[in-house]
Amino acid sequence: MIEVSDLTKRYGSTTAVDALSFAVAPGRVTGFLGPNGAGKSTTLRMLLALDRPTRGRALINGRPYGRLRDPLRTVGALLEASCVHGGRTARAHLRCLARTNRIPDSRVDEAIGMTGLDGVAGRRVKTFSLGMRQRLGIAAALLGDPGVLLLDEPVNGLDPEGIVWIRTLMRELAAEGRTVLVSSHLMSEAALTVDHVVVIGHGRLLAEGAVDEIVRTHAGPAGSLEEAFMRLTSGGVR
Repeated sequence: MIEVSDLTKRYGSTTAVDALSFAVAPGRVTGFLGPNGAGKSTTLRMLLALDRPTRGRALINGRPYGRLRDPLRTVGALLEASCVHGGRTARAHLRCLARTNRIPDSRVDEAIGMTGLDGVAGRRVKTFSLGMRQRLGIAAALLGDPGVLLLDEPVNGLDPEGIVWIRTLMRELAAEGRTVLVSSHLMSEAALTVDHVVVIGHGRLLAEGAVDEIVRTHAGPAGSLEEAFMRLTSGGVR
């Protein structure tokens, strides 16, 4: 379970996240939607204790991230896939993460297999394409077999086959009872993946609910998620 309550982040006179509150339940894929600059990544960073809130709370399973006993076993996150030492092989990178988080090496091979990196696991990361780096970032997120997953724009750099793969993977993970929160500004992709949405604009909550409910309320019975999103964000809260 993810709980965000009155979450606020200010940088000087700029408010990136403004009194944001929502919850993410297990067993479904929740889309965290908003235009570029809406505050999605900042919110995810506060959930992972990479940024400190100005006010409010960001909890995972009832606790701040910093108080989780085994963070990587509880939460898997993909924020910036390029933040990997380019001189390491993919397998070495995952083994380093595993050993510093008391995760058996056998799980490294499982994560490599789940993400389709079997044939390139021995290559240095600096030789990877953006899509391969993205798969490696997802492998790292899955390494601890976590119950909660936070994925920031996971389709970036993936080819069509990779997009179908990550879409299917997210739905399978949710079906296992995990909590999956995926941020995106691509409504066409979100419409094929998510069950529930949290829509923000200018750091504030604009709408939250099941996809069909949001579409019906904001775009009409024959509308689409993209149409509902545009109507919500074009008149955004300022």
